[in-house]
Amino acid sequence: MKRTAVITGAAGGIGAALAEGYLRAGYQVSITDKDADRLEAVTQTLVLNYGKDQLYSAVADLSSETAITAFMDAAANRFNRMDVLINNAGFGITKSLFELNVEEWDSVLNTNLRGAFLCGREAAKRMKVQSEGGSIVHIASTRALMSEVNTEAYAASKGGMVALTHAMAASLAPFKIRVNSVSPGWIETRHYDELREQDHNQHWSGRVGRSEDIVRACLYLTDVNNDFVNGTNLIVDGGMTHKMIYEE
Repeated sequence: MKRTAVITGAAGGIGAALAEGYLRAGYQVSITDKDADRLEAVTQTLVLNYGKDQLYSAVADLSSETAITAFMDAAANRFNRMDVLINNAGFGITKSLFELNVEEWDSVLNTNLRGAFLCGREAAKRMKVQSEGGSIVHIASTRALMSEVNTEAYAASKGGMVALTHAMAASLAPFKIRVNSVSPGWIETRHYDELREQDHNQHWSGRVGRSEDIVRACLYLTDVNNDFVNGTNLIVDGGMTHKMIYEE
């Protein structure tokens, strides 16, 4: 029986690359996003390349518990099992903390953090009845560890996802469900060829990241043979988070 993967926030960038990466690896894949037009464009491309029998696609707003439950039910029914969940959906608001209102704060936290918890909970309900268990990956961010100004809501949501990772790993261990997170650094998804030399040189690896770097990290974490990797946060940033910077 083919393994299955559920990927949220799949309408572009890292999410679309994740969908293609798991299809290419032989998974049956369910994808969702709240942007209907962009999701449809991604879906058409994936169906053309991998066939409609390998893909389930549906629009869902992950700030809504009802929408999450409905999507996860449909994904489970389509492929009859759930092996992998990648919680990639998320967004941020860059705005002065003196002007950020509670509705904006809640919109970020509800989609990024609460959405990850609810999707994880619903996936775990299906995974725990499988003898093989399953694997959940939260796409957090290096913003959980370092910040730019006016990013309080986004940083809080991503920091929460890192903490949620080890909490869920502890709770789900008896069911053979592993939970890890990936914290991407600078991942350029649109205009890589327009980057400057100094952009690449900020990284010990000598380049800005690509979506495929995150895909490979997720495939590693969800590989059934990597069951000794559990509850960890994998930083994928070319070394940038740990680079000391002095002004001369």
